Amino acid sequence: MSILGRLRDSLSRTKQQIVGRFEDIIRQADDRGRSHPVDVDTLEALEELLISADIGVDATARITAAVKARSSTGEGLRDLVKREIRGIFEAVDQPAPTGRPTVTLVVGVNGTGKTTTVGKLAKLLKREGQTPLICAADTFRAAAVEQLEIWAARAGVGVVRAREGADPAAVVYDAISSGLAKGCDPILIDTAGRLHTRVNLMNELDKIRRVAAREVPGAPHQVLLVLDATVGQNGLTQAREFTGVAGVNGIVLTKLDGTAKGGVAVAIAHDLKLPIRYAGVGEGIDDLVPFDAREYVDGLFEQKW
Repeated sequence: MSILGRLRDSLSRTKQQIVGRFEDIIRQADDRGRSHPVDVDTLEALEELLISADIGVDATARITAAVKARSSTGEGLRDLVKREIRGIFEAVDQPAPTGRPTVTLVVGVNGTGKTTTVGKLAKLLKREGQTPLICAADTFRAAAVEQLEIWAARAGVGVVRAREGADPAAVVYDAISSGLAKGCDPILIDTAGRLHTRVNLMNELDKIRRVAAREVPGAPHQVLLVLDATVGQNGLTQAREFTGVAGVNGIVLTKLDGTAKGGVAVAIAHDLKLPIRYAGVGEGIDDLVPFDAREYVDGLFEQKW
């Protein structure tokens, strides 16, 4: 299966939740004819469907308002919904920042799949012809470093680590120095799981950023926040605070295959105003794929019959 096909396939649980109901809504709209505005009952059913898929209240309001405004143009309901959701993603789409080497911080709270994401991302980038180097900057948990070394070995890339309790910023300095000497690019930095309310950990993250910027111009070029799709809307409040204090400029959405609330990707783009860079579609080393908005939307609202 192609990479884009795997993204579409990961939405199977969400599609089971909404496809049949969406087809019913479309039939109801089509029975009235495309020349007529969408009626109130259809709009209410569509609103309920989108919210049930965790697309979020604000994004749902935007989509239904657009459907109501454009419905008299003769365009089908499915195309109207897909067009508006694609517009939400396109509004935040931007090329990923790069450097020489590109320094990427991977941040998030514990339990989102952050450390495994670093290993999967290293494998994906290596497969694309790059030479990643992993930095184990979570020095608070010995198990985190050991886990990361396992994933690095699976990806076939090097890892720079330090003893437990070492200064994470010092490990980042060592990793960047090693990467520059060996010609590695990108450098992927796994940071300790943290909440935005933990002042000491946020100060530590700020120190890491300063050290990276001193060694490589513009670093860190990417700050990727890892979010767990199975948490859905509950993770957005925390994410809003996190993005403000950590300088996040991209999202990795993990466990997309394990939830019926896959519409949360729309809420993330709409509410956080950030691009989704990658999606986790399984537990294996190869189960991280670039996020493609068009493939996602086509997969979410594909025609059943």
